[in-house]
Amino acid sequence: MCCSLAVKKSPKSITRSPSMDLPTIPKTNPGEEIFHFSHPQHPLVQVSYPYLFTCMGCKEYGAGKRFRCQICGFDLHDFCALAPPSLHGHPLHHKHQLVFFTKPGGFLRSKCDICNKSTKGFAFRCSSCSFEMHPCCAAMSRQMKFLTHQHPLTLSSPMAIMGGDSSFVCEVCQRKRSGQVYCCIACGYYLHAVCAKDLINGLHVHGIRPPEKSNMLGAAAKLASHALFGIIGGLIEGIGEGIGEALMDNLGNTRSRGIRTK
Repeated sequence: MCCSLAVKKSPKSITRSPSMDLPTIPKTNPGEEIFHFSHPQHPLVQVSYPYLFTCMGCKEYGAGKRFRCQICGFDLHDFCALAPPSLHGHPLHHKHQLVFFTKPGGFLRSKCDICNKSTKGFAFRCSSCSFEMHPCCAAMSRQMKFLTHQHPLTLSSPMAIMGGDSSFVCEVCQRKRSGQVYCCIACGYYLHAVCAKDLINGLHVHGIRPPEKSNMLGAAAKLASHALFGIIGGLIEGIGEGIGEALMDNLGNTRSRGIRTK
């Protein structure tokens, strides 16, 4: 569902441009108060706590600064709370306008074209093509300077960097992952876009690693598969026993008829 991002004004409400040309986050002050369409019953106050939270807008993790409902514990990233209705000329997708949506579109799970993670909530989507990205990814640019490296890094696809060779390892997570990559070709330094997000969403600066859901899901899938195989095995065994009993009954009936015939 697309949203115009109308914000109810209050004495402390912030004013925002209806669109942005660059991936930037409007400046706000601690204690700034806004009314947001996603939580209209209470105001959200900008606070900073050094612990992990899940943004109720994009459903992604964050730490540190956020807009929070002090009554309900409802949290939004700064870039989700302040996201404009549209982005024009964004450096990560400058050809078309990107429109803000509050929910994923379609029946199939869609993925962010920058970090390759699923989009489960707020996202910017192109109506002219299938491109979409998280608000956090929209806060990044084609070239950025991160604290983890002395040179500016340029965002590229793995195919463009090394002809599709995925043998490089991210300097932050020390793993191989899908999605676009920030790189310094001169130094051979590589940083996954999904790891770069943790450098701007507060996780890295507070020493927090995002929880690993894949292992939990893998274990659950394994248990489910074992249970399914057990059920199928039981059904096959039961069917086999039933067929065996039927064959024995038929054989017995045939023999009885043969004896009576004699």
